[in-house]
Amino acid sequence: MATAQAALVVRQVSRAQRHDRTRVVFCIDNMQIGGTELNAVRTAELLDRTRFDVAVVCLQRGGARGPLLARYEAAGIPVLPFPIKKLYGVDALRQGLRLTALLRRHRADVFHAHDFYSNIFGVFWARLAGTRAVIASRRWWGWPPRRTQRIVNSVASRLAHRVLANSPAIAEMLHHTERFSRTRIAVVPNFVDDRTLAAFSADQRATLLRQFGVPAGARVIGAVAGLNPIKDHATLLRAVALLTPRWPELHVVIVGEGPCRHTLATLSDRLELGGRVHFTGLRDDGPRLHQLFEVSALCSLSEGFPNTLLEAMAQAVPVVATEVGGTRDVVSHGTTGLLVPPAHPEVLAAALDGLLADRARATAMGLAAQRHVRAVFGARAVVASLETLYDELVSHG
Repeated sequence: MATAQAALVVRQVSRAQRHDRTRVVFCIDNMQIGGTELNAVRTAELLDRTRFDVAVVCLQRGGARGPLLARYEAAGIPVLPFPIKKLYGVDALRQGLRLTALLRRHRADVFHAHDFYSNIFGVFWARLAGTRAVIASRRWWGWPPRRTQRIVNSVASRLAHRVLANSPAIAEMLHHTERFSRTRIAVVPNFVDDRTLAAFSADQRATLLRQFGVPAGARVIGAVAGLNPIKDHATLLRAVALLTPRWPELHVVIVGEGPCRHTLATLSDRLELGGRVHFTGLRDDGPRLHQLFEVSALCSLSEGFPNTLLEAMAQAVPVVATEVGGTRDVVSHGTTGLLVPPAHPEVLAAALDGLLADRARATAMGLAAQRHVRAVFGARAVVASLETLYDELVSHG
């Protein structure tokens, strides 16, 4: 033990003598608002800047002009465009050689790929550059659907020093299904930062609901998630249609944007939900809008570790979610929320009905969820665990 401590002191002194910070390069597909992208920018903002020098490589053509760019700029974190049309071919080769040169020139200590595309593109070139610690990420359950993509991602991830799983469920899947050694897997969950979740006043809440077209006195449930097939908002709409005879004042607010917007609007009309369904589009204050809901719902068919549930729970809003992937690591059924099977609108309707009918139970569940999230998924504790992982990998690199 004394020898190990002495070696650590020597490494720390050596780094201090070089007046050096650990150089971390994030790799992300785009600057759009999504769970992975928001988690990356929040992490970059909270890393200890006296110890870590952070830069970001962005892969999507034009992606570095997305809405999250301003947050990186405000934090003084450079975003470097490496646009690739495909993950293979001459263009990808050219950008890969550029990345290798950048990592060597920057003397990067840590290369952290945050998503599927950056795993495949970045991990190989980071290893070629001799980066001391190369981290791949697994933040999804079953995606991508194409077998060749899954194989290539698995191969790329095996080149990394660690694969970062954002939930214990994902870590177990990596070990049992994809045969990764437990020693190669690090679990660093998503987190919530209370600084971004300031409470609305009663007047602000009323104003927002009025802006979205929700009448005064309505019972409101909602969802904050991209309008993508995997999020299965259609099941929520079908559940609402089952509930409206019992709850004629029920309205739904759906926060987010995506390719399913038109389909969902059409389904709403077909279910004769009239003016009960309100689409807000993409909003910068999306995470705070859970406060508008009596219950927040997530109907995903597949999940890694959903930020939106953490955000709702941190604001003491009771949640009903499908029991898929990492949602089981967030919600304790019956205590901090309710879990239902995916694509079963009648079961979802029953769960929502129970919380609408028993406000005392809903309130108690929301408060229990808030205590749990703050204790287990607080920003500082989670980011500190990532910083420790960086330190350990670099010290052994």
